[in-house]
Amino acid sequence: MIVEAKGLRKQYNGVWALDGLDLAIEEREIYGLLGPNGSGKTTTILILLGLTEPSAGEVRVCGHDPVREPLAVKRLVGYMPEKVGFYEELSAFENLRFITRLNGIPEGEARQRILEALEQVGLKDVAHRPVATFSHGMRQRLGLADVLVKKPRLAILDEPTSGIDPEGAAQILDLIRLLRDEAGMTVLLSSHLLHQVQRVCDRVGILHRGRMVAEGRVAELTAPGGFVAVLAQASPILRARLEAAEWALAVEEPRPGELQVTLAEEGRPELLRFAAEEGALLLELRPKEPTLEEIYLRYFRE
Repeated sequence: MIVEAKGLRKQYNGVWALDGLDLAIEEREIYGLLGPNGSGKTTTILILLGLTEPSAGEVRVCGHDPVREPLAVKRLVGYMPEKVGFYEELSAFENLRFITRLNGIPEGEARQRILEALEQVGLKDVAHRPVATFSHGMRQRLGLADVLVKKPRLAILDEPTSGIDPEGAAQILDLIRLLRDEAGMTVLLSSHLLHQVQRVCDRVGILHRGRMVAEGRVAELTAPGGFVAVLAQASPILRARLEAAEWALAVEEPRPGELQVTLAEEGRPELLRFAAEEGALLLELRPKEPTLEEIYLRYFRE
């Protein structure tokens, strides 16, 4: 495991920000850390980076204790905060050169790393433009280049797509996969954008009031989600019968004469009977894939 935490607790002014957190992240995994504001995500990140000490518990990052060996951890971990900060008057290249100097990377090697990182995030053509001229999305990509140039074993990304349009967010998610697939990094992604986490993460952990309330692959976190059926040549009478059935969870009409029905598993035989009796054609019947948002809300209701 590249990250191992057991029984982490952290108290601020009498309030437990973390209350017995266990966390394990495997090498070359994209792990999504989810939770509302105040759930403990930021505190967890600060502890992993060695920027705050836990009140109790044990933690290892890349084999090191962040409390006793903070510099060793910082050499092996790249961090992209939610609000990425750069020197506005300097170019993208100059900002990254400053980072390589801080990390003791030799001049020749640093230049090669910077150019490679800027090319990977699509900023090579604007490498010498002042960051002050960059859009928010370009700054986020430069933040990922900041992580790439360090070549860490673990990348911790805090809300990397915050405030970016859908196209830019998709590019950032592709770059996150790049960190794992081509650079061989492990990625810890902290976010509240559930559909994006579902798209890119191998596993997710849901935090609530400092505790891990659910963890695993999306398919492992939920009970069967029922089925989705699509019916053609559907009459108004059939729609009324379906809307009155307890097992029919949702009935929609995407186009005239066609119905999409979300149903519980026990409703399958009845659906087929209804369709036959009303002369409708069954075009599709498939398991319903639960969304991460549904899983997230279900755990918080519980």
